[in-house]
Amino acid sequence: MFKRGSVTVLAAGLVLAVGGCGSGTDEKAAHASGKKSAEPAPARPPSKELVEWVGGMCESTSALKDLRAESAADLKEIRESGQSAQFLAVSYLSQTPTAVEDVESDLKGLDPSGVPAADRLLDAWLKKLKGVTAELDEVSPGDALDDAEGITAGVDKLVQSLTPPKPDLPALTKKDSQLAAAYKRAEQCAPGWKPGEEAEDTASPAPTGPLPKAADGKNTDACSDGECEVLVTSPGWITANGLDVHVIPGDDSVTFETPSSVMRLGGAGGVAKWGDDLKVTVVAQNKDGAVLKFTVP
Repeated sequence: MFKRGSVTVLAAGLVLAVGGCGSGTDEKAAHASGKKSAEPAPARPPSKELVEWVGGMCESTSALKDLRAESAADLKEIRESGQSAQFLAVSYLSQTPTAVEDVESDLKGLDPSGVPAADRLLDAWLKKLKGVTAELDEVSPGDALDDAEGITAGVDKLVQSLTPPKPDLPALTKKDSQLAAAYKRAEQCAPGWKPGEEAEDTASPAPTGPLPKAADGKNTDACSDGECEVLVTSPGWITANGLDVHVIPGDDSVTFETPSSVMRLGGAGGVAKWGDDLKVTVVAQNKDGAVLKFTVP
């Protein structure tokens, strides 16, 4: 018979032996492999096309945000302007639909992003803009002569409806790493970025600087076909594409008068439009006059 003490010693020896074997095997395996624990592979950078798509979306969204703020401010000014309400309303009704159409055109120019959720967002934006532009097409600057406050309030309501569909782009970036990376790289998505900021800084002369040379000089007769770029330094009539426009350059604005409308644009970059007949862009403007570009839309 075995003594109780012998059994205890034998069992302890087995435990030590097993423990020693296991430990040695693990250490040898670790040293043999010479590798650390696996690390996650770095995320693939977004394509140039996706960064451009996201940047375009941010630019259009920012433009509409600014437009909503400007529209609300314009409506407030019209309501408080008294006798000049009609004048301001005509200008507002001439510029606002064009601004909305420009954003719609920019979004239509975006190719599919390749990210299904992002493409659904683009489709939602285009559907919303299509509905608003269809209603804006029914509005004429001349309507302000009958009810300046009422018609501008209706247009402002349409503009205020142009808020981002849900989920918006920032929400989508939380669910897609490629979108998130593209959003981070697109300069238009950076806080505080403004549409056209760089273009205005480089293309528009300072208000106190010299005006750029106009392609057709002061020859307003070149505008008869609706296509010209002229320098205007004093009030006068310009006939372009069959439309007579009285142009009045001021120190800080340009006023356009036709038999049915009055529009006042301040500074470079302003656009006046008369349906599908004529469009005028203020290329540059200061106290000496204005360079105007007439085109047929």
